[in-house]
Amino acid sequence: MNESSRLLESLAKIVGKKNLLASPEDLIAYGYDATAPAADQSPIAVVSPASTKEVVELVLFAGSNSIPVVVRGSATSLSGGAIPPEGAIVLSTSRLNKILGFNSANLTARAEPGAFTAEFAAAAQAVGLFYPPDPGSMAVSTLGGNVATNAGGLRGLKYGVTGDYVTGLEIVLASGEILRTGTECKKDVAGYNLTSLFVGSEGTLGVITQIGLRLVPPPEAQRTMVAYFADVSLSAQVVADIIQARIIPVTLELLDQICLRSIEAHAHLGLPTAAGAMLLIEVDGPAIQLDGEIEQITKICERHHATQIDIAKNQSQADGLMAARRTTLAALARRKPTTILEDVTVPRDRIPDMVGRIRAIAKHYDVEIALFGHAGDGNLHPTGMTDARDAEELSRVEAAFDEIFSAAIELGGTITGEHGIGTKKRHVLPRQVGPVGIKTMRAVKTALDPRNLLNPNKIITI
Repeated sequence: MNESSRLLESLAKIVGKKNLLASPEDLIAYGYDATAPAADQSPIAVVSPASTKEVVELVLFAGSNSIPVVVRGSATSLSGGAIPPEGAIVLSTSRLNKILGFNSANLTARAEPGAFTAEFAAAAQAVGLFYPPDPGSMAVSTLGGNVATNAGGLRGLKYGVTGDYVTGLEIVLASGEILRTGTECKKDVAGYNLTSLFVGSEGTLGVITQIGLRLVPPPEAQRTMVAYFADVSLSAQVVADIIQARIIPVTLELLDQICLRSIEAHAHLGLPTAAGAMLLIEVDGPAIQLDGEIEQITKICERHHATQIDIAKNQSQADGLMAARRTTLAALARRKPTTILEDVTVPRDRIPDMVGRIRAIAKHYDVEIALFGHAGDGNLHPTGMTDARDAEELSRVEAAFDEIFSAAIELGGTITGEHGIGTKKRHVLPRQVGPVGIKTMRAVKTALDPRNLLNPNKIITI
């Protein structure tokens, strides 16, 4: 028996033969995630454990054979975080997908990492509770992937991001030991905050096998509106002024004209494609206060020369507007063969400045960069439409994004608000965190994974 056959036989003993993929045609898809331009690196095998015990056995086996392990949920990563290096095993969470239960009295729940975000949110709603994090990919993304990247979403302005709702984790370390962090207590300051250390660590420090989550009561009422403007700079200033007025919407999304036209061509919703930008705004809370907030927001929009303001008359219309926003990336992807979706965040009062910088950079490099994002919390998604086969154009797009990252840092922001670092932004990270930051991250990684086998060379190199 050769070495490859021995390895596959050992893996099959742990998870069962039917839960092991090893044929070239099965492995092709596991060399990619949602990152563009796409990678092309297949793993040597994909394993799907169904218990923490099996994860421990897989990690110990991989360690004893010096095989890298990359954990993979739905691979909606936009930073290269789910792409395996050469010779790696992919550990799929597809069978670790159970919602383990809700504690309505304590407003908490537990789930396995492979549970789909939307299904978990629906299950919470069914017991009268609300799980706010809603990444754009929530219909297909998993809770484990959300935790690994500290995913945000459309409701991040008011409700925060995934990490704000994680109460504790069960993690299999590179040593094969099981670490359990956190409690269901509202307050817990016993030692270092190990839960937060693993949130956003992109699978580089351990394999998450269970997640404790905090829930909240659902809002009493919601109102949704859209406002259109002749130019995206006007909409950016409206975002800043709404926050300045001490109004905190649930959703405050910005889409430029490229996005509007792409969505309309894709979904035929009757959007005014002559508009330069759209703001999608949702407020929630006690019904008695929402009319006042909508009125204030309307006045701010009118002050900045909104060309059209529409207020949803019912939940069906509101849901339609939200659905249109969630089709943005799919619509943009139809424009050119390669769609590069990026992610920068600046302090909310610098949104107008950042929008201006992105437009100027796109013009300087003569590239098409659409702009949309969760503008209310400062998170923008400049999106380059190009063709990876055109090396010259691709190099201009990459140069433009390099300047956009630097501009975000100069404005007091960050190179990623929710997508993570992965491999795509690994070279840019030192600009933001500095040499001491990189040194500290390496020290943490080396302490927990001294052989660099868990998702190696993501975020930082060792």
